[in-house]
Amino acid sequence: MNRTRQIGFSYLFVFPSFLLTVVLGVYPIGWAIRYMFYDYKGFGDASFIGFDNFRRLFEDSEYWHSVLNTFVYAGGKLLITLPLSLILAVILNQKLRGRNWLRAIYFMPTIISSAVMAVVFFIIFNSYNGILNQYLLKFHIISERIDWLGPKHAMLTTILIAAWGAVGNYMLLFLAGLQNIPNDVYESSSLDGANKWQQFWYLTIPMLGPVLQIVIMLAIINSLKGYESIMVLTEGGPVGKTEVMYLYVYKLFFPTPSGSVTDQQFGYGSAVGFVTAVIVGIITLAYHAMSRRLNKLQ
Repeated sequence: MNRTRQIGFSYLFVFPSFLLTVVLGVYPIGWAIRYMFYDYKGFGDASFIGFDNFRRLFEDSEYWHSVLNTFVYAGGKLLITLPLSLILAVILNQKLRGRNWLRAIYFMPTIISSAVMAVVFFIIFNSYNGILNQYLLKFHIISERIDWLGPKHAMLTTILIAAWGAVGNYMLLFLAGLQNIPNDVYESSSLDGANKWQQFWYLTIPMLGPVLQIVIMLAIINSLKGYESIMVLTEGGPVGKTEVMYLYVYKLFFPTPSGSVTDQQFGYGSAVGFVTAVIVGIITLAYHAMSRRLNKLQ
């Protein structure tokens, strides 16, 4: 086979992936960028309005409230998920009986659909006939039913559910990093008198540095973009307490009769989606720059 045919076959194998990327990635992005400057409801003619969608966006208090909610949601999820993932990884890296089964059990929530997971937790946390309230009342831990998905507790409940679904994924990444640390390092430190806590703080954490940076970046991006379980559990309610950025964007394209957005707004939704992507990109780049500076200081 000559070189020309080899190159031809290479392009042939790459073409399906390239076509899917263009159709499902490049074209929708181009479509959204175009309609950012139009008043378009998804049907009929689109009228050019310039930067009016962006002017409306910066005056949209509901959207900026969703941005604040996103930071609260992401921050809470990170504070729970990352330490718990690391602790589980360290424990399951030891020679424990049945550790492979435990690893599989903790990883299993990662492969469950977010929507299915949210439905299950809705049954558990339901205020009136939820399993959790029933057991808490049965064992006299509480005297009256708690509205877990009400204004007071909804954000905390969604954070805990999201953390439960994410722990296994990051635990697996930490496990991979821990297994690349040679045992000789720990043996040498033990001979020097280092205890388990000192080994963890001065050896494990620094040697996990590259993995930790990747895990934190993935966790930040996923937390800022997450909305599927919230959509099933609360639809952003009650009274916008759990409305996050990407859920707000979703509602502009696929409105719900019970929500605050009741009609399709493709033009405005494209503008909101673009600004939301810029916010996530800025945060990701800021973290990347900060981690690079920390690497230089080490």
